[in-house]
Amino acid sequence: MKKKLMMLVVTIMSMWLMACSMESPIENGDRADGDSDELVVGFSISTLNNPFFVTLQEGAEAKADELGIELITVDAQDDDAKQVNDVEDLIQRGVDIILINPTDSSSVVSAVESSNAANIPVITVDRGSDGGEITAHIASDNVAGGEMAAELLVELVGEGAQVVELEGIPGSSAARERGEGFNNVADNDLDVVTAQSANFNRAEGLTVMENILQSNPDIVGVFAHNDEMALGALEAAIAAGRDDLVIVGFDATEDAVAEVDTGRLAGTVAQQPVLIGEEAIEAAMSLFNGEDIEEFIPVELDLIRD
Repeated sequence: MKKKLMMLVVTIMSMWLMACSMESPIENGDRADGDSDELVVGFSISTLNNPFFVTLQEGAEAKADELGIELITVDAQDDDAKQVNDVEDLIQRGVDIILINPTDSSSVVSAVESSNAANIPVITVDRGSDGGEITAHIASDNVAGGEMAAELLVELVGEGAQVVELEGIPGSSAARERGEGFNNVADNDLDVVTAQSANFNRAEGLTVMENILQSNPDIVGVFAHNDEMALGALEAAIAAGRDDLVIVGFDATEDAVAEVDTGRLAGTVAQQPVLIGEEAIEAAMSLFNGEDIEEFIPVELDLIRD
């Protein structure tokens, strides 16, 4: 009888310990390294080969230092598979919260679901995820930004003018939303003769724009989903002797703003990446402290123009 009772006690204790081990670090206040006082945040960034995301990272790091948060940043290098592996590594390292700036809104779903399975809250930054459980999303209103860019083009080139849309990475929420906003206006007020992807990349923006200029000599305006592509398009326009081409970008990177100041870029939609990074860290701290946070935390846009 005593032996059976002892076995029952051992079984109950084992089940209790297993249940405890499955709890979220946020829920039970424990961390893998035993330090329950310091919040450790993992941040998976799509690429640090883009000035916008470098600035976003700097904003996050500065706010993390200010709040006493350990921030572990990993660079996906615009590689979907690497980002999934990076997030798996952050999970194994026992971070409390994961911030993800997706390379692609669809491919990132498996990384989000892995975090969900590990009971680690996920906050998406700048770009969203098509699936998985997201605690909060922090970004500018990309649809509104696309509309702002289209309205500027209409003002500068006139209604019905032939223009081009340089699209971002196919499948990314930023590309979808900026394109949606742009076409909300352009479908009625502009003639978009072609829309082609240059993957948010300056070199690709240059190459794609060179080809477009050869096949569409009558275009007078360009909207690029980010400044890197806009700057590539500007190089192509200058090389082709098209100084008259009106080009509008998105992000307000340092290089783009400098070109707006010279008048060679017509404008860029400012996202304030530093503020996005700061908001992401503040949201993580609020979550760690058990506070309620909004599902969508918008960051105000501004239009920088010549």
